[in-house]
Amino acid sequence: MNEVVGTELLFKCENFQKTGAFKARGAVNVVMQLSSDIEFVVTHSSGNHGAAIAWATSLREMKSFVVVPTDASPFKRRNMERYGATLVDCGQELESRESVLEEFLRQHEATFIHPYDDARIVAGQGTVTMELLESERNLDQIWVPVGGGGLASGAILAANGNVEVVCAEPELAKDAYLSMRSGYRQPPQPPVTIADGLRSSLGELNFGILKEAKTRIALATEDSIKRAVGLVFEMMKVVIEPSAAVVVAAMLDNPSYVAKRVGVILSGGNIPYPS
Repeated sequence: MNEVVGTELLFKCENFQKTGAFKARGAVNVVMQLSSDIEFVVTHSSGNHGAAIAWATSLREMKSFVVVPTDASPFKRRNMERYGATLVDCGQELESRESVLEEFLRQHEATFIHPYDDARIVAGQGTVTMELLESERNLDQIWVPVGGGGLASGAILAANGNVEVVCAEPELAKDAYLSMRSGYRQPPQPPVTIADGLRSSLGELNFGILKEAKTRIALATEDSIKRAVGLVFEMMKVVIEPSAAVVVAAMLDNPSYVAKRVGVILSGGNIPYPS
């Protein structure tokens, strides 16, 4: 992989994390801080955050509900249910998620946990980069995928200006890229990219952190994302989902952005075995 990308790469494999993605970190950080009288938790998710909340709430014998798009990956839907979530269907767009969530909260007494626009979530996700920097002290960059921005903003805070954090984003979901260029948070793009975990738009808190850090966004084409999934599997024998492969794809598509010694966060591996 070093030869393919043209630099020295060090991978932080969150695809081996509990529930199959980094989202377990933020979910546990929030849920463990909830008061003991809370019985029901609700969130919205295309898969990984929902599974993480379901697992975290099960540790405290709470019940979890996840508002999830009907076109979400069947594998990720099963993963959420496997950890105990009750799924509430919504449409594909973020607006549909939010309206269904609002209706659910009107009808049920539950505590809402935002997937990324929450300081507790950001702090939990920041432990990925914190651990990486504790083990590898001479990195020139850290590359991380960006969707809602929980992982990316956590990485920026953990790096604390000592290492550049570069965010990778699909060309078909480039609201973060457009937000950084315009200086204003942009609405989500149509949810069509294969990187389903990155279809959401930047949260307000997350955008503020990325903007203050003047974060560089590298875009990846759909073909490069698919190629990166295959390359990591073929050369590293590691299974990652398209949302995680975006970092490798963006490096291949933007070689001039890549420094000499790079930490790469592989965010998750929730992808079905091809039948």
